Amino acid sequence: MKYDICKQTSPKMPNLGKGTECIRLLLSQTSKDMHEPLVPMLFPVLGAHISGAQFQYPDRSWKELCGMMANLVAASGGNKGQLSSVVEAVCRDFRLHDEEELQRLVEWQKSIKSKGSNKEKPIRPEVAFWFPPSDVTSAAFLQNAMACESLGNRTQYLNMPEVEMADRICGGHKMISQMLRNIYDGQRSGALRATADGVTGNPLLRVNLTISSTPYSTRKFYKNDLFNGTFGRMVFSYKARADRDGRIPRQGNYSDEYYAKLDGYLERLDNCKGRFTIVPLNKLIDRMADEMAILADLTDDDTLWDCSKRALVSAWKSGCILWVLNNHMWSRAIEEVVEWLVYHDLWSKMQLFSDLLDLGPDDAHETRRRGPMNMLDDLPNSFNRSQLEALRTQKGKNKEGAPNQLQQWIFRKFLTYDKESDLYTKTEEYLKRVNRYD
Repeated sequence: MKYDICKQTSPKMPNLGKGTECIRLLLSQTSKDMHEPLVPMLFPVLGAHISGAQFQYPDRSWKELCGMMANLVAASGGNKGQLSSVVEAVCRDFRLHDEEELQRLVEWQKSIKSKGSNKEKPIRPEVAFWFPPSDVTSAAFLQNAMACESLGNRTQYLNMPEVEMADRICGGHKMISQMLRNIYDGQRSGALRATADGVTGNPLLRVNLTISSTPYSTRKFYKNDLFNGTFGRMVFSYKARADRDGRIPRQGNYSDEYYAKLDGYLERLDNCKGRFTIVPLNKLIDRMADEMAILADLTDDDTLWDCSKRALVSAWKSGCILWVLNNHMWSRAIEEVVEWLVYHDLWSKMQLFSDLLDLGPDDAHETRRRGPMNMLDDLPNSFNRSQLEALRTQKGKNKEGAPNQLQQWIFRKFLTYDKESDLYTKTEEYLKRVNRYD
């Protein structure tokens, strides 16, 4: 494991080397303080440019690159608005397409008004917006999903400057959990829906979305959905409050040269069709799945384990996008970014929600954040079972879980056990692993 999510400081993003040039380009006009938090937010909008392609996950299922969701979290005035500038640059072609679609609707409305009450009205044209407004209503969102499906299985992309806007597309906060899960899983909307024109349908939700929010509004919004799978499906990118340095972060200019380079990368995404298996990416995800099990064993945290499974899927989809952007070639830099994305997502989740997750589904209220703890680090190099039981009790865990935890640590080769002294001792292999963080 390269990263320690138990620390308060975020896992450091790797250098964006060969194969990640598009990400470097997208960050080039943003302030340096936003580079790390913005990277996870780029993949949903880039993925929306890929329609008609499927990629094989290590479990041998085929997945499209829709259902990608990410939430940027930073304090008020924390430069979250820079995400919208990048999004607008990436979605210039979406805007042009949507303007043409809107004009078709305007012409239809004009023809409706020009007809007398006894005249046959023209049928509403089927239009599909690729980049709908962030305040789109639930009915319009589902109607657009039906149009995107019938007109080529296109993915629609939404960027919401405030997290509460998600309630509007879902038809109220009570529906948010079901809708976001259906979007992530690429499921149908769940019921036949009636539009203003009486058209009904149950579209497949090919949607990518990004959200921006403050820590307070984020915790309030997801508070009741931490244990039903909704929380784990959303990628979080948290930017901690910075020091008061008195300097205004600088942004660059989106020049014609910038757009020309960007359009070359977007063309690769638009032209990606067919089915693909990215062998080195799948090998990486298999290896990281074992790392996530180790991390869960060290912290004895089932919630962290559950979240890691979907964090792997989300990072894997980002890896697919990077592979396409790099002309269907893998690189060491891509591997490093994918690996970092998993840990950054988990670190962000624990920074924002760990106290609520510790309390469980029946008692999630505002308390002091403490985060996942590596219990083995809190023990001396040699210790007995009673010491672990006392530590578990101190951390709010039952001491009956100590024997299983010790067995897992021995299986992972973190400990050796001496029957004569009845002591457990940390192995050199484990100590070397821990020293990597320092």
